[in-house]
Amino acid sequence: MNKIIMGPQTLIYPMPALLVGANVNNKPNFMTVAWSGIANGEPPMISVAIRRTRYTLRGIRQNLTFSVNVPSTDMVRETDYCGLTHGSEVNKVEVCQFKVFYGELGNAPLIEQCPINLECKVAHILDLDSHSLVVGRIEETHVSEDCLTHGKPDVNKIKPLSYIRAPAERYQALGKVIAKAFSIGEELKARQ
Repeated sequence: MNKIIMGPQTLIYPMPALLVGANVNNKPNFMTVAWSGIANGEPPMISVAIRRTRYTLRGIRQNLTFSVNVPSTDMVRETDYCGLTHGSEVNKVEVCQFKVFYGELGNAPLIEQCPINLECKVAHILDLDSHSLVVGRIEETHVSEDCLTHGKPDVNKIKPLSYIRAPAERYQALGKVIAKAFSIGEELKARQ
């Protein structure tokens, strides 16, 4: 198979489409983030890369808290809108009709319509060239009751969004199941 050299790029698929929230000057604001990932297991931590000029980052620095909200496919318009507009210019909560609530931390705004909400306390902010990498310790997790099966989060009920970058520039739902995890690889043990 021939490979084409493309230079350094951030080509990781899929990328989650998330809504990161922070109070900025005591008002809730949310932005769309696709550059995010699990950063640690114990204690649970998440990382989000945010352009250093973003309004939401100002609120994260002010309060040292933030939220990560997982929107469902039903919220694709609101998710896209929060990435197209600037919180310093518009009230995204009003336009998107978000029902905002606060949990354990008291100052990390959460979106009721999102199936999953993570309340995070800043553990680290690493200022890079174009972005700041914010690592947050997850202090509490909220899951919509109708997104549970036998008391556990059910991805088919959560219906998370993925962002696919250029040239497609689109949002996608999760696709078909390919194989059972911690099982399909067992077939290769015969080669050991």
